[in-house]
Amino acid sequence: MRNIKIALWGLLLLLSLLWVLAEPGLSAVSGLFPVRTLAVQYTGLLAMGAMSLAMMLALRPRWPERWFGGLDKMYRLHKWLGITALVVAVVHWLWSQGPKWAVGAGLLVRPERDPRPVITDPIQAFLNSLRGTAEGIGEWAFYAAVVLILLALIHAFPYRLFYKTHRLLALAYLVLVFHAVVLVSFPYWASPIGWAMAALMAGGTISAVVVLLRRVGAGRQVLGRITALTRYPGVDTLETVICVPQGWPGHRPGQFAFAMSDRSEGPHPYTIASSWNPKEPAITFITKALGDHTRRLPRALAVGQEVRIEGPYGCFTFDDERPCQIWIGGGIGITPFIARMKHMALNAGQPDWPAGQNIHLFHATSDVDEGALEKLAEDARCADVRLHVLVSGRDGRLTGERIRTEVPEWREASIWFCGPAGFGTALKADFAAHGFPAEQHFHQELFAMR
Repeated sequence: MRNIKIALWGLLLLLSLLWVLAEPGLSAVSGLFPVRTLAVQYTGLLAMGAMSLAMMLALRPRWPERWFGGLDKMYRLHKWLGITALVVAVVHWLWSQGPKWAVGAGLLVRPERDPRPVITDPIQAFLNSLRGTAEGIGEWAFYAAVVLILLALIHAFPYRLFYKTHRLLALAYLVLVFHAVVLVSFPYWASPIGWAMAALMAGGTISAVVVLLRRVGAGRQVLGRITALTRYPGVDTLETVICVPQGWPGHRPGQFAFAMSDRSEGPHPYTIASSWNPKEPAITFITKALGDHTRRLPRALAVGQEVRIEGPYGCFTFDDERPCQIWIGGGIGITPFIARMKHMALNAGQPDWPAGQNIHLFHATSDVDEGALEKLAEDARCADVRLHVLVSGRDGRLTGERIRTEVPEWREASIWFCGPAGFGTALKADFAAHGFPAEQHFHQELFAMR
């Protein structure tokens, strides 16, 4: 989360600083309409900068994953960049339209304009001839972007519709790039703020075209075929085994992938619940019926069906040298720990984890399926992991105090959490309040891609 904040605020502060440098007479400006001109420029630059970076992150680039801590964290930044762009764009629109409304209502008097200087630069003259068009279509693109961003933030909006409508943001963005290029103060282009915006919008434009062509992650996709489907009615989950005979680079326990079985639905992210064995190239997903798509999966999938897999992604990979690890899986958040235990069982002869590392797995669940719990217990035995299962209706809630009681060496441990975000945030705060270095050793997967 720290690096997400650094990236978001760093972008806004950098663009603000470059804009101030491009306006050396800023402190001498007075009067509503001169201030309005500057405010429209400033808010427009911030909105387009945030939207451009959000568009680039939509391509799911691999190179910044390690710094951010995984694609899940990058998607959180993508979301907050979108929210930032929305808020600043609304302020930009109000600065642009508000004074006009006030003049129309007789509340303000527009000052007399000085004669416009003759434009001698042919590029500036060409851009100036497009101002009316840029203002008109830019306003409609702004309205469209506001609606599309708001729909993306409404979790009740079905994913299949979100997938289709969210892609339209790329089209709105391209219109807004045209709007910005025409209406940005022309002298800015010869200054660092112009260079920065040119780079951001160039990257955003390329990204928008890739999104519109539906080529996101195309180079990281392989075709697989479903070989087994197992339902666990007690916990309302489905285990899907997919054979990926060619092209899959392998994955580490705790990583996830996007799977697409229906092109109209688009790709959905799932944590991989299996270790990687090149001799038996297969990927297992365990999905719980939590939304409209996952509820349809048992009826929509069949053995032999072709599935497109993209990945792997994520940095929730259990990398540390701590003598003890505490794993906490809330509900379907148990999946990365299943993958890790299978990996440990498979590589017991040549471990890639610290010798003697003591591991406790806490699985908190409100549902019970005896078959699923037996498989979980068997995985724990084979991996030499101490398993603690807490069924909420029977055993009460899992708390930080219960974990500390069960694991006396918790101060020397690292904590790996996957489950409901609020539950993880509460546990992190609880451990931090007891002196645990949560910022360094509490790892939480933010598995929410919208």
